Amino acid sequence: MSPTVFTNVRVFDGSGAEPFEGEVRVEAERIVQLARDGERVSREGALVIDGRGGTLMPGLVEAHAHLTWPSSVEKFVPGMHLPPEELALTAARNARILLDHGFTSAYSAGALSKKLEIVLKRHIDDGGLPGPRLVASSVERVPPVDDAQLDPGEIDEHGRGADSVRAFVKGCAAIGAKSVKFLISGESALQPGASHRLLYTEDELRAAGEQARESGVWLTGHAHAAEAVKLGVRHGFRVLYHCTYADDEALELLEQARERIFVAPTIGIVQATLDASPPPHFDMRHMKEDAAIVLERQRALVPELRRRGVKLLPGGDYGFPFNPNGRNARDLELWVRHFGYTPAEALHAATQLGGELMGMELGQVRPGFLADLLLVEGDPCRDIAVLQDKNKLKAIMKNGRFHKQPGDLQ
Repeated sequence: MSPTVFTNVRVFDGSGAEPFEGEVRVEAERIVQLARDGERVSREGALVIDGRGGTLMPGLVEAHAHLTWPSSVEKFVPGMHLPPEELALTAARNARILLDHGFTSAYSAGALSKKLEIVLKRHIDDGGLPGPRLVASSVERVPPVDDAQLDPGEIDEHGRGADSVRAFVKGCAAIGAKSVKFLISGESALQPGASHRLLYTEDELRAAGEQARESGVWLTGHAHAAEAVKLGVRHGFRVLYHCTYADDEALELLEQARERIFVAPTIGIVQATLDASPPPHFDMRHMKEDAAIVLERQRALVPELRRRGVKLLPGGDYGFPFNPNGRNARDLELWVRHFGYTPAEALHAATQLGGELMGMELGQVRPGFLADLLLVEGDPCRDIAVLQDKNKLKAIMKNGRFHKQPGDLQ
């Protein structure tokens, strides 16, 4: 693979600073040179790409990925469950769709299958299937309401108590999951009042945290309730989604843990619920009422968490029929609309902070970092919505290789 040089581009480096005129040289899988303001990088042995005044930026990171959630911008699926064979092919399709739309990395927020994402990651990593870098998850863990309703084969995994939770985390690690998802509290959009209910005890989550550290995996938590947020922080969760009803104590804990924890408010699913026009037989009135409450809470919550220095990430629970995979870049526009971010600040969250979430040297246009890059027609720091049009992505590079080449090379 020959080196690649991007010239005649404005570089958004991921830091949140304004783009600058520059050049970038890529060798193998990494960025090796960055020049700015009229300086030049070496062209020796390189394929030179004329960016024609476009923006060169890091690939986007989806911080709340659901590759097994069936619906996408290419295929509407009316429900959430598919036969195993269809689910596997649909997940592979969704992985390719995310990459087509500029998401070169994805942190899983849970799967509908125990091993599917883990196998999918292997195929992506060895080049057999196109898709983003993936922090893979096993199934979301939900404790049983009534064990008699469970399949006998699932009771051991989903039983109550610290030992059962510890075994679940250990088992996820053993099959290759890196992210282990817990629903710490319920979800009022599905069941009225459930967002305020804790689904785990302190002892259970303490056991999860201890086993996660021992097994070398990351814990991810669905946490609307204030107490759910507190439990997640206290017991070492890496990412907490929603945090809708965080109270003063929860905010203090998040601030104290700001160097190690990430929060993703998932505004995409909220806005999609409010915008949805369901068929007559599907009543979304309760979901819309709850979404309006969540939006109001998050509009106040996110600026306060940001003021406290908490690392905040876009990622909007995409994959539902009314919020399909492939629409993920809409989150960035919603952060500007609802949370007071500038486009450059929203991009910083989706690139540099996303790279930190992934635990890899990515998310920045910087020598030594992995060459996951987008060449965009236009300036997303002026018009963030341009990233929602995949046709404006003139080149998509992952790991130093083109997933999508500039038109004149195809």
